[in-house]
Amino acid sequence: MGNGHEVVITGIGAVTPVGIGREETWRNLLAGRSGVGPVTAFDASALPTRIAAEVRGFDPAAYLDAKRVRRSARFSQFAVAAAREAVADAKLEIGQDNAARIGVVVNAAVAGFDTVETATRGLLDPSGPVTPNSYFVPSSLTNMPACETAIDLGAHGPVNASALACASGLYALLDARRLILAGEADAVVCGGTDAAITPVMFAGLVGMGAMSERNDDPQGASRPFSADRDGFVFGEGAVIMVVESAEHAARRGVTPYAAIAGGALTCDAFHISAPDPYGGHAAEAIGQALRRAGVQPGDLDYVCAHGTSTAANDVTETRAIRAALGPAADRVAVSAPKSMVGHLIGAAGSLGAMVCAMAIRDGTVPPTINLEVPDPACDLDYVPGVARRTGVRVAATNAFGFGGQNCVAVFSALE
Repeated sequence: MGNGHEVVITGIGAVTPVGIGREETWRNLLAGRSGVGPVTAFDASALPTRIAAEVRGFDPAAYLDAKRVRRSARFSQFAVAAAREAVADAKLEIGQDNAARIGVVVNAAVAGFDTVETATRGLLDPSGPVTPNSYFVPSSLTNMPACETAIDLGAHGPVNASALACASGLYALLDARRLILAGEADAVVCGGTDAAITPVMFAGLVGMGAMSERNDDPQGASRPFSADRDGFVFGEGAVIMVVESAEHAARRGVTPYAAIAGGALTCDAFHISAPDPYGGHAAEAIGQALRRAGVQPGDLDYVCAHGTSTAANDVTETRAIRAALGPAADRVAVSAPKSMVGHLIGAAGSLGAMVCAMAIRDGTVPPTINLEVPDPACDLDYVPGVARRTGVRVAATNAFGFGGQNCVAVFSALE
Protein backbone atom coordinates (compact mmCIF):
# COMPACT_ATOMS: atom_id res chain seq x y z
CA MET A 1 0.00 0.00 0.00
CA GLY A 2 1.76 3.14 -1.16
CA ASN A 3 5.08 3.59 0.63
CA GLY A 4 3.63 2.49 3.97
CA HIS A 5 6.02 -0.42 4.48
CA GLU A 6 9.09 1.81 4.68
CA VAL A 7 8.74 2.33 8.44
CA VAL A 8 7.77 -0.49 10.78
CA ILE A 9 7.17 -1.11 14.49
CA THR A 10 9.56 -3.72 15.89
CA GLY A 11 9.30 -3.22 19.66
CA ILE A 12 6.69 -2.14 22.20
CA GLY A 13 6.92 -1.34 25.90
CA ALA A 14 4.13 -0.28 28.24
CA VAL A 15 3.52 0.95 31.78
CA THR A 16 -0.24 1.34 32.21
CA PRO A 17 -3.03 1.15 34.78
CA VAL A 18 -3.75 -2.43 33.65
CA GLY A 19 -0.22 -3.75 33.46
CA ILE A 20 3.49 -3.23 33.89
CA GLY A 21 4.55 -4.48 30.50
CA ARG A 22 3.22 -4.90 26.98
CA GLU A 23 1.76 -8.39 27.21
CA GLU A 24 0.11 -7.93 30.62
CA THR A 25 -1.47 -4.70 29.41
CA TRP A 26 -2.70 -6.38 26.23
CA ARG A 27 -4.14 -9.41 28.02
CA ASN A 28 -6.08 -7.20 30.41
CA LEU A 29 -7.37 -4.99 27.61
CA LEU A 30 -8.65 -8.04 25.75
CA ALA A 31 -10.20 -9.34 28.96
CA GLY A 32 -12.04 -6.07 29.50
CA ARG A 33 -10.42 -5.40 32.87
CA SER A 34 -10.57 -1.87 34.24
CA GLY A 35 -7.62 -0.19 35.94
CA VAL A 36 -9.73 2.54 37.55
CA GLY A 37 -9.96 2.80 41.33
CA PRO A 38 -9.93 5.24 44.24
CA VAL A 39 -7.15 7.84 44.12
CA THR A 40 -4.17 6.84 46.28
CA ALA A 41 -1.65 9.44 45.07
CA PHE A 42 -3.15 12.11 47.35
CA ASP A 43 -6.12 12.69 49.64
CA ALA A 44 -8.99 13.33 47.26
CA SER A 45 -11.75 13.06 49.86
CA ALA A 46 -12.75 16.73 49.53
CA LEU A 47 -13.15 16.58 45.74
CA PRO A 48 -16.23 15.53 43.77
CA THR A 49 -13.99 13.22 41.70
CA ARG A 50 -12.06 10.74 43.82
CA ILE A 51 -11.14 8.09 41.25
CA ALA A 52 -8.32 7.71 38.73
CA ALA A 53 -6.55 5.16 36.56
CA GLU A 54 -3.28 4.91 38.47
CA VAL A 55 -0.27 2.76 37.64
CA ARG A 56 0.02 0.44 40.63
CA GLY A 57 3.03 -1.60 41.69
CA PHE A 58 5.56 0.38 39.66
CA ASP A 59 9.00 0.47 41.32
CA PRO A 60 11.36 2.95 39.64
CA ALA A 61 14.28 1.37 41.51
CA ALA A 62 13.84 -1.69 39.31
CA TYR A 63 14.99 0.44 36.36
CA LEU A 64 17.06 3.30 37.77
CA ASP A 65 19.69 3.63 40.46
CA ALA A 66 18.89 5.63 43.61
CA LYS A 67 20.48 8.83 42.31
CA ARG A 68 18.51 8.76 39.05
CA VAL A 69 15.29 8.01 40.90
CA ARG A 70 15.82 11.10 43.08
CA ARG A 71 16.54 13.38 40.15
CA SER A 72 13.76 12.20 37.83
CA ALA A 73 10.02 12.80 37.74
CA ARG A 74 7.49 9.99 37.54
CA PHE A 75 6.69 10.61 33.86
CA SER A 76 10.37 10.15 32.99
CA GLN A 77 10.60 6.98 35.07
CA PHE A 78 7.64 5.50 33.21
CA ALA A 79 9.23 6.40 29.87
CA VAL A 80 12.59 4.82 30.70
CA ALA A 81 10.91 1.60 31.88
CA ALA A 82 8.71 1.33 28.78
CA ALA A 83 11.61 2.21 26.47
CA ARG A 84 13.78 -0.52 27.92
CA GLU A 85 11.04 -3.05 27.30
CA ALA A 86 10.53 -1.80 23.74
CA VAL A 87 14.24 -1.97 22.91
CA ALA A 88 14.51 -5.48 24.35
CA ASP A 89 11.41 -6.53 22.41
CA ALA A 90 12.95 -5.18 19.20
CA LYS A 91 16.26 -6.93 19.97
CA LEU A 92 17.90 -3.59 19.22
CA GLU A 93 21.48 -3.41 20.48
CA ILE A 94 22.82 0.13 20.77
CA GLY A 95 26.57 0.61 20.76
CA GLN A 96 29.33 2.78 19.42
CA ASP A 97 28.80 1.60 15.86
CA ASN A 98 25.14 2.65 15.63
CA ALA A 99 24.30 5.01 18.51
CA ALA A 100 24.46 8.10 16.28
CA ARG A 101 21.76 6.57 14.06
CA ILE A 102 19.32 5.85 16.91
CA GLY A 103 16.90 8.64 17.77
CA VAL A 104 14.44 9.25 20.60
CA VAL A 105 11.10 11.07 20.42
CA VAL A 106 9.11 10.93 23.65
CA ASN A 107 6.28 13.41 24.07
CA ALA A 108 4.23 14.50 27.07
CA ALA A 109 1.23 16.75 27.48
CA VAL A 110 1.40 17.76 31.14
CA ALA A 111 5.13 17.22 31.79
CA GLY A 112 6.45 17.23 35.37
CA PHE A 113 3.32 18.67 36.92
CA ASP A 114 3.75 16.56 40.05
CA THR A 115 7.26 17.89 40.71
CA VAL A 116 6.12 21.50 40.20
CA GLU A 117 3.21 21.07 42.56
CA THR A 118 5.33 19.38 45.24
CA ALA A 119 7.99 22.10 45.05
CA THR A 120 5.38 24.87 45.23
CA ARG A 121 3.72 23.32 48.27
CA GLY A 122 7.11 23.07 49.94
CA LEU A 123 7.92 26.73 49.39
CA LEU A 124 4.50 27.75 50.74
CA ASP A 125 4.63 25.45 53.77
CA PRO A 126 3.38 27.47 56.81
CA SER A 127 5.98 25.81 59.03
CA GLY A 128 8.77 27.14 56.86
CA PRO A 129 9.81 26.97 53.23
CA VAL A 130 11.34 23.76 51.91
CA THR A 131 13.89 24.36 49.18
CA PRO A 132 13.33 22.21 46.07
CA ASN A 133 16.02 19.68 45.34
CA SER A 134 18.73 20.66 42.89
CA TYR A 135 17.18 18.61 40.07
CA PHE A 136 13.69 20.07 40.39
CA VAL A 137 13.90 22.35 37.35
CA PRO A 138 15.38 19.92 34.79
CA SER A 139 13.32 16.98 36.03
CA SER A 140 10.07 18.81 35.31
CA LEU A 141 10.84 19.86 31.73
CA THR A 142 8.80 18.44 28.85
CA ASN A 143 11.87 17.12 27.04
CA MET A 144 13.21 15.21 30.03
CA PRO A 145 11.58 11.79 29.33
CA ALA A 146 13.18 11.85 25.88
CA CYS A 147 16.54 12.92 27.28
CA GLU A 148 16.44 10.48 30.21
CA THR A 149 15.60 7.73 27.74
CA ALA A 150 18.47 8.73 25.46
CA ILE A 151 20.85 8.79 28.44
CA ASP A 152 19.63 5.40 29.60
CA LEU A 153 19.99 3.80 26.18
CA GLY A 154 23.08 5.66 25.01
CA ALA A 155 21.26 6.94 21.93
CA HIS A 156 23.09 9.81 20.22
CA GLY A 157 20.85 10.41 17.22
CA PRO A 158 18.14 13.09 17.00
CA VAL A 159 16.29 13.53 20.30
CA ASN A 160 13.06 15.49 20.31
CA ALA A 161 9.97 16.21 22.38
CA SER A 162 6.83 18.14 21.53
CA ALA A 163 3.52 18.78 23.22
CA LEU A 164 0.18 18.37 21.43
CA ALA A 165 -1.98 17.88 24.52
CA CYS A 166 -3.70 14.49 24.29
CA ALA A 167 -2.41 13.93 20.75
CA SER A 168 1.21 14.05 21.93
CA GLY A 169 1.94 10.34 22.17
CA LEU A 170 0.64 9.49 18.71
CA TYR A 171 2.40 12.41 17.07
CA ALA A 172 5.68 11.05 18.43
CA LEU A 173 5.33 8.09 16.05
CA LEU A 174 4.67 10.32 13.07
CA ASP A 175 7.63 12.51 14.01
CA ALA A 176 9.82 9.42 14.32
CA ARG A 177 8.59 8.17 10.96
CA ARG A 178 9.59 11.46 9.33
CA LEU A 179 13.09 11.24 10.82
CA ILE A 180 13.52 7.78 9.34
CA LEU A 181 12.09 8.68 5.92
CA ALA A 182 14.35 11.75 5.85
CA GLY A 183 17.36 9.52 6.43
CA GLU A 184 18.23 11.14 9.76
CA ALA A 185 17.95 7.91 11.76
CA ASP A 186 17.76 4.17 11.19
CA ALA A 187 15.61 3.55 14.26
CA VAL A 188 13.75 5.78 16.71
CA VAL A 189 12.52 5.00 20.21
CA CYS A 190 9.26 6.91 20.43
CA GLY A 191 5.94 7.33 22.21
CA GLY A 192 4.23 9.22 25.00
CA THR A 193 4.20 9.47 28.77
CA ASP A 194 2.48 11.44 31.54
CA ALA A 195 1.99 11.24 35.31
CA ALA A 196 0.00 14.10 36.79
CA ILE A 197 -2.50 12.67 39.26
CA THR A 198 -2.22 15.60 41.68
CA PRO A 199 -4.55 17.82 43.74
CA VAL A 200 -4.21 20.91 41.54
CA MET A 201 -4.72 18.97 38.30
CA PHE A 202 -7.83 17.33 39.69
CA ALA A 203 -9.20 20.59 41.05
CA GLY A 204 -8.69 22.26 37.69
CA LEU A 205 -10.41 19.46 35.76
CA VAL A 206 -13.24 19.36 38.28
CA GLY A 207 -13.71 23.09 37.66
CA MET A 208 -14.08 22.34 33.96
CA GLY A 209 -16.70 19.67 34.67
CA ALA A 210 -14.61 17.25 32.62
CA MET A 211 -14.22 14.23 34.90
CA SER A 212 -16.57 11.45 35.91
CA GLU A 213 -17.94 11.59 39.44
CA ARG A 214 -18.96 7.94 39.49
CA ASN A 215 -16.94 7.38 42.67
CA ASP A 216 -19.10 4.52 43.90
CA ASP A 217 -18.40 2.51 40.75
CA PRO A 218 -14.81 3.27 39.67
CA GLN A 219 -14.52 0.43 37.18
CA GLY A 220 -17.74 1.53 35.53
CA ALA A 221 -16.86 5.21 35.44
CA SER A 222 -15.28 5.44 31.99
CA ARG A 223 -18.17 4.85 29.59
CA PRO A 224 -17.28 5.95 26.05
CA PHE A 225 -20.23 6.25 23.66
CA SER A 226 -22.71 5.42 26.40
CA ALA A 227 -25.79 7.60 26.94
CA ASP A 228 -25.07 7.79 30.67
CA ARG A 229 -21.40 8.86 30.45
CA ASP A 230 -20.50 11.74 32.75
CA GLY A 231 -16.89 12.55 31.94
CA PHE A 232 -13.48 11.01 31.53
CA VAL A 233 -11.24 9.26 34.05
CA PHE A 234 -7.78 10.76 34.48
CA GLY A 235 -4.91 8.30 34.09
CA GLU A 236 -1.15 7.97 33.85
CA GLY A 237 1.37 5.77 32.11
CA ALA A 238 3.72 5.40 29.17
CA VAL A 239 3.75 3.46 25.91
CA ILE A 240 7.00 3.51 23.94
CA MET A 241 7.85 1.83 20.63
CA VAL A 242 10.85 1.14 18.46
CA VAL A 243 10.22 2.11 14.86
CA GLU A 244 12.74 1.67 12.08
CA SER A 245 13.07 1.43 8.34
CA ALA A 246 11.89 -1.87 6.92
CA GLU A 247 15.32 -2.36 5.40
CA HIS A 248 17.01 -1.86 8.76
CA ALA A 249 14.65 -4.34 10.41
CA ALA A 250 15.28 -6.88 7.65
CA ARG A 251 19.04 -6.56 8.02
CA ARG A 252 18.68 -7.23 11.73
CA GLY A 253 16.43 -10.23 11.08
CA VAL A 254 13.53 -9.06 13.25
CA THR A 255 9.82 -9.50 12.54
CA PRO A 256 7.81 -6.25 12.77
CA TYR A 257 4.36 -5.96 14.30
CA ALA A 258 3.06 -3.68 11.57
CA ALA A 259 3.94 -0.79 9.29
CA ILE A 260 3.16 2.83 10.06
CA ALA A 261 1.46 3.36 6.73
CA GLY A 262 0.57 7.04 7.05
CA GLY A 263 -0.65 9.80 9.28
CA ALA A 264 -2.02 13.30 9.42
CA LEU A 265 -2.37 16.28 11.73
CA THR A 266 -5.05 18.99 11.49
CA CYS A 267 -6.45 21.63 13.81
CA ASP A 268 -10.04 22.62 14.55
CA ALA A 269 -8.91 26.19 15.37
CA PHE A 270 -12.20 26.40 17.25
CA HIS A 271 -11.79 26.43 21.06
CA ILE A 272 -9.08 25.84 23.66
CA SER A 273 -10.77 22.74 25.09
CA ALA A 274 -13.96 21.87 23.18
CA PRO A 275 -13.88 20.07 19.82
CA ASP A 276 -15.57 21.53 16.79
CA PRO A 277 -18.97 19.85 17.17
CA TYR A 278 -19.24 19.09 13.45
CA GLY A 279 -15.99 17.11 13.47
CA GLY A 280 -15.02 18.30 10.01
CA HIS A 281 -11.33 18.84 10.66
CA ALA A 282 -11.06 15.60 12.63
CA ALA A 283 -12.64 13.89 9.63
CA GLU A 284 -10.11 15.58 7.36
CA ALA A 285 -7.28 14.18 9.50
CA ILE A 286 -8.71 10.67 9.14
CA GLY A 287 -9.15 11.12 5.40
CA GLN A 288 -5.67 12.54 4.89
CA ALA A 289 -4.09 9.72 6.90
CA LEU A 290 -5.88 7.10 4.81
CA ARG A 291 -4.91 8.76 1.53
CA ARG A 292 -1.28 9.08 2.55
CA ALA A 293 -1.30 5.40 3.48
CA GLY A 294 -2.80 4.48 0.11
CA VAL A 295 -5.84 3.03 1.88
CA GLN A 296 -9.49 3.21 0.85
CA PRO A 297 -12.14 3.57 3.59
CA GLY A 298 -13.40 0.08 2.77
CA ASP A 299 -9.93 -1.36 3.48
CA LEU A 300 -10.04 -0.25 7.10
CA ASP A 301 -10.77 -3.10 9.52
CA TYR A 302 -10.45 -1.37 12.89
CA VAL A 303 -10.39 2.09 14.45
CA CYS A 304 -8.97 2.54 17.93
CA ALA A 305 -11.05 5.52 19.01
CA HIS A 306 -10.01 8.48 21.09
CA GLY A 307 -13.24 7.71 22.97
CA THR A 308 -12.81 9.80 26.11
CA SER A 309 -16.28 9.29 27.66
CA THR A 310 -17.09 13.00 27.54
CA ALA A 311 -20.35 14.29 26.13
CA ALA A 312 -18.71 16.33 23.38
CA ASN A 313 -15.87 14.07 22.23
CA ASP A 314 -17.79 10.87 21.66
CA VAL A 315 -20.46 12.41 19.45
CA THR A 316 -17.94 14.51 17.53
CA GLU A 317 -15.65 11.54 16.95
CA THR A 318 -18.55 9.45 15.71
CA ARG A 319 -19.47 12.19 13.24
CA ALA A 320 -15.85 12.48 12.11
CA ILE A 321 -15.51 8.75 11.47
CA ARG A 322 -18.78 8.70 9.52
CA ALA A 323 -17.78 11.74 7.47
CA ALA A 324 -14.36 10.29 6.65
CA LEU A 325 -15.39 6.71 5.91
CA GLY A 326 -18.82 7.18 4.37
CA PRO A 327 -20.76 3.91 3.97
CA ALA A 328 -17.70 1.93 5.14
CA ALA A 329 -18.23 3.33 8.65
CA ASP A 330 -21.04 0.82 9.20
CA ARG A 331 -18.76 -2.19 8.82
CA VAL A 332 -15.62 -1.11 10.65
CA ALA A 333 -15.01 -2.19 14.24
CA VAL A 334 -14.40 0.75 16.59
CA SER A 335 -13.41 0.45 20.24
CA ALA A 336 -12.23 2.67 23.09
CA PRO A 337 -9.46 1.39 25.39
CA LYS A 338 -10.02 4.42 27.64
CA SER A 339 -13.03 2.53 28.98
CA MET A 340 -10.43 0.40 30.79
CA VAL A 341 -7.30 2.53 31.28
CA GLY A 342 -8.84 5.99 31.50
CA HIS A 343 -7.20 8.89 29.72
CA LEU A 344 -3.41 8.55 29.77
CA ILE A 345 -3.07 12.11 28.40
CA GLY A 346 0.38 12.25 26.79
CA ALA A 347 0.48 8.46 26.47
CA ALA A 348 -3.09 8.05 25.19
CA GLY A 349 -2.16 8.20 21.50
CA SER A 350 0.78 5.84 21.78
CA LEU A 351 -1.45 3.38 23.63
CA GLY A 352 -3.81 3.58 20.65
CA ALA A 353 -0.90 2.81 18.33
CA MET A 354 0.05 -0.18 20.47
CA VAL A 355 -3.54 -1.46 20.36
CA CYS A 356 -3.54 -1.24 16.56
CA ALA A 357 -0.21 -3.05 16.25
CA MET A 358 -1.25 -5.81 18.66
CA ALA A 359 -4.66 -6.17 16.96
CA ILE A 360 -2.89 -6.71 13.64
CA ARG A 361 -0.53 -9.23 15.27
CA ASP A 362 -3.24 -11.25 17.04
CA GLY A 363 -6.33 -10.72 14.90
CA THR A 364 -8.29 -9.53 17.93
CA VAL A 365 -9.62 -6.13 18.93
CA PRO A 366 -10.29 -5.09 22.53
CA PRO A 367 -13.80 -4.20 23.66
CA THR A 368 -15.41 -1.00 24.79
CA ILE A 369 -16.55 -1.88 28.29
CA ASN A 370 -19.39 -0.23 30.22
CA LEU A 371 -21.33 0.36 27.01
CA GLU A 372 -24.70 -0.73 28.35
CA VAL A 373 -26.96 2.13 27.24
CA PRO A 374 -25.75 3.27 23.80
CA ASP A 375 -26.08 6.94 22.96
CA PRO A 376 -28.34 7.19 19.89
CA ALA A 377 -25.96 9.84 18.52
CA CYS A 378 -23.10 7.32 18.72
CA ASP A 379 -24.18 4.65 16.27
CA LEU A 380 -21.06 2.79 15.15
CA ASP A 381 -19.94 -0.76 15.97
CA TYR A 382 -18.09 -0.11 19.23
CA VAL A 383 -17.34 -3.79 20.06
CA PRO A 384 -19.30 -3.63 23.32
CA GLY A 385 -18.29 -5.69 26.32
CA VAL A 386 -16.23 -8.51 24.81
CA ALA A 387 -13.09 -8.62 22.66
CA ARG A 388 -13.63 -9.72 19.08
CA ARG A 389 -11.62 -12.13 16.96
CA THR A 390 -11.45 -10.66 13.50
CA GLY A 391 -8.93 -10.29 10.75
CA VAL A 392 -7.14 -6.95 11.03
CA ARG A 393 -4.99 -5.96 8.08
CA VAL A 394 -5.43 -2.19 8.32
CA ALA A 395 -6.09 -0.22 11.51
CA ALA A 396 -6.17 3.45 12.46
CA THR A 397 -6.13 5.32 15.71
CA ASN A 398 -7.39 8.80 16.57
CA ALA A 399 -5.88 11.17 19.12
CA PHE A 400 -7.54 14.53 19.70
CA GLY A 401 -6.11 17.19 22.02
CA PHE A 402 -7.08 20.42 23.74
CA GLY A 403 -6.76 23.33 21.36
CA GLY A 404 -8.32 21.28 18.58
CA GLN A 405 -5.32 19.18 17.59
CA ASN A 406 -6.37 16.12 15.58
CA CYS A 407 -3.75 13.40 15.00
CA VAL A 408 -4.49 10.17 13.12
CA ALA A 409 -2.18 7.30 12.19
CA VAL A 410 -2.81 4.28 9.95
CA PHE A 411 -1.11 0.92 10.46
CA SER A 412 -0.99 -2.03 8.07
CA ALA A 413 0.00 -5.67 8.19
CA LEU A 414 3.15 -6.64 6.34
CA GLU A 415 2.79 -8.53 3.09
